[in-house]
Amino acid sequence: MALLDVIDLSVEFPTRRGTLRALERVSFSIEPGEVLGVVGESGAGKSLTGAAIVGLLERPGRIAGGEIRLNGERIDTMPPEAMRRIRGRRIGTIFQDPLTTLNPLYTIGRQLTETMQTHLPLSDKAARTKAIEWLDRVGIPAAGQRIDAYPHQFSGGQRQRVVIALALCAEPALVVADEPTTALDVSIQAQIITLLKDLTRDHGTAVMLVTHDMGVIAETADRVAVMYAGRIAEIGPVAQVIRHPAHPYTEGLMASIPTLTHRANRLRQIDGAMPRLDAMPPGCRFHPRCPIAIPRCTAEQPELMDADGTRAACWVQAHG
Repeated sequence: MALLDVIDLSVEFPTRRGTLRALERVSFSIEPGEVLGVVGESGAGKSLTGAAIVGLLERPGRIAGGEIRLNGERIDTMPPEAMRRIRGRRIGTIFQDPLTTLNPLYTIGRQLTETMQTHLPLSDKAARTKAIEWLDRVGIPAAGQRIDAYPHQFSGGQRQRVVIALALCAEPALVVADEPTTALDVSIQAQIITLLKDLTRDHGTAVMLVTHDMGVIAETADRVAVMYAGRIAEIGPVAQVIRHPAHPYTEGLMASIPTLTHRANRLRQIDGAMPRLDAMPPGCRFHPRCPIAIPRCTAEQPELMDADGTRAACWVQAHG
């Protein structure tokens, strides 16, 4: 059984000019011990999907349809207090900016021990010992001395490691990681990727990894969901999606990444821009930018269909 099931999730934002649909019938599942990468341009709906799962949609945003299930239990309709208990204990979150997660007035140690004692039956001494262990695991040097330091006494990369320790210290079953390596240099990125992979292996933790970096996805994820304009364009095993993309948008994304094996004077680009929420085209949302669109693409919105090892929302490429 899947640990996380997202079924036909839709999110909308009411405005004075009408209601804007930011996510449209997004569906996927994540197994225990699996890393699902979610990739796409800015504004595709990646972070919004993560926020909806952990119950942190910013108002006036709201879930307009679908279901979110954790271990078979529906969590999208839970009252805020019940959801708060799940967040931290069963779902850990890692955000891109550590300054929004860490309280500048409390020591790192206090924040870690309070988080653990909220969710786990630990004495003060045991919680402190565990906090030092977690800081050590995420690569904070001299963790025993640094535990009583404040967030501003750490570098940006170290703060992000502390945020990861904070997300993981209650040993949740699912971690939603929103761009966890974006602001970090490459060597620290590699260490954090290794840490996430170790977690899935050692604890069976499931990870939803939101990023725009295909390199991070290729290195970390088992499967990848490619999002475009609030919908999933393609989903499948990482190697298959990277080597044999079925959706023209995925193909364009892959072609725009430089490689060491193929010499090119110019990288390919996808002409045009992603549509605004208040100006979604009819039919397939990608068709105005698509080089292989047919008349059906302008009229009918495709659902995900089998396409040579992946599932793609494309009338031309998909079959089955």
